[in-house]
Amino acid sequence: MARLSVNVNKVATLRNSRGGAEPSVLRAVRACVAAGAPGITVHPRADERHIRLDDVRAIAEELAPIAFQVELNVEGDPRPELVDLVRALRPAQFTLVPVRPGEITSEAGWPPETPTEALRDLLTELRELGVRSSVFVDATKAAVDFAASVGADRVELYTEPYARAFEQGAEAAQASLSGYVAAAKHARSLGLGVNAGHDLDLHNLPLFKTVPGLAEVSIGHALMSEALFRGLPEVVRDYLDVLR
Repeated sequence: MARLSVNVNKVATLRNSRGGAEPSVLRAVRACVAAGAPGITVHPRADERHIRLDDVRAIAEELAPIAFQVELNVEGDPRPELVDLVRALRPAQFTLVPVRPGEITSEAGWPPETPTEALRDLLTELRELGVRSSVFVDATKAAVDFAASVGADRVELYTEPYARAFEQGAEAAQASLSGYVAAAKHARSLGLGVNAGHDLDLHNLPLFKTVPGLAEVSIGHALMSEALFRGLPEVVRDYLDVLR
């Protein structure tokens, strides 16, 4: 069964839109954990438009007593202040995600032609610190090969193209899924674990979870959107049921 890591960025987006402390990100984390979520994901961006670095510290402290049960996954680009925070907090996983100027959300994985030396050095350090590394990539052989070349422990497959294909019907969904199956099999053949995320939801996840060796899905926007109407604990439990 793939693990669910709930991305709580949207709670911080709502909080920051008004200022102050509500809705509480920590309260959302506690609700997810109480509902059975085995993972929490945060993606602090440099402009701090949603999750801030102090949020990451607070969440890490909250989860520390149950770190054996609930993993903290920190996502982001390898900018110095975020890397320093990861060094200090040592979350279960650091997912390296490229950033493009002006993007609202992640739009693609790391280009396979990205120079590898700096990333390789960072991932070596993460392994020495006991932090599992994951590299955000498109579902292509070249992208998976890139992740392997920098020494990643896992890949996170960028699933927005699959989500768009799913909206076009069963045939398009299956055609798209085949690319993810191939990418996942290739990753596993190289000794990499397989995560996935971006635009997965209760509708498209039942098919996607059939990708072989899928270890973890990170889901935020769709989950939080549904939680506005039905409540966070109930929706988290629904996602866990789908993944079983």
